Amino acid sequence: MSTTSPLDGLRFAFGTLTVFPVRVTRWDRPAARGGMLAAPLVGLVVGGCAAGLGLLMLRLGASPLLAAVASAAVPAVLTRGLHLDGLADTADGLGSGKPAEDALRIMKQSDIGPFGVLTLVLVLLVQVAALTQLYDESWALGAVAVVVSAAAARLALTLAARAGVPAARPEGLGAAVAGVVPVRGAVLVAVAVVLAAAGAGAYFGPYDVGVGAVAVAVIGPVEAGPVLEPYDAVRPALAVLAALAAAELLLRHCTRRFGGVTGDVFGGLAETAATTALVALALLG
Repeated sequence: MSTTSPLDGLRFAFGTLTVFPVRVTRWDRPAARGGMLAAPLVGLVVGGCAAGLGLLMLRLGASPLLAAVASAAVPAVLTRGLHLDGLADTADGLGSGKPAEDALRIMKQSDIGPFGVLTLVLVLLVQVAALTQLYDESWALGAVAVVVSAAAARLALTLAARAGVPAARPEGLGAAVAGVVPVRGAVLVAVAVVLAAAGAGAYFGPYDVGVGAVAVAVIGPVEAGPVLEPYDAVRPALAVLAALAAAELLLRHCTRRFGGVTGDVFGGLAETAATTALVALALLG
């Protein structure tokens, strides 16, 4: 029996969760386990790209709103809209009010129903609105928020793939990853992401000042440098915890309604976690 290397897990994660040209060499349970454990790393890369574009837009003179739209668009592009499509299908399945078998059939259809369209519009509006507020408050906070929300979104996938969570169908991505992650491993990854989010907040928190203050600091003398506040670290950590709580509620509801998880449910969980993290960061300002 061949062993699974960490590289197999990374290939699985990036090959299934992004458009990056990564060839998945193994499609078995051990590779899926490594891939789902590495999912937050995918979020780190996707979020980094999104934050980079947002900061570039600000640097070029764009408004916080335009930077927010750019940052929200990058994850959709880098996943081919995979998570957004899953969110829409999950909303259609839940909104149908039909038994599990019929709801799963609705979710599998290629078209998007009214529940899906409404959910997509509202979620994207909330994401852009929250990011606009965060970018307006600080370029650093906006960038941290984008990365933290992307990592939290993929962490929700890690936790949803934990042992004990069944698949709703015998085929598809949901069946391939359902129950592959040991609970202990999922908890350890979650702790690592929360601590990393706190560390990012602590590092960039002293730069949590407006554009006008930055200009003054550049062109004039500054009596005192940025001061690190404990809340700089607490704020993103709380946002990740809020994201996980929201995703867990949706996961349990979907498991009851559909009898387990599907690839669409995973997409819905990711978008729910990302949106919750952004809203939490905006409200905790």
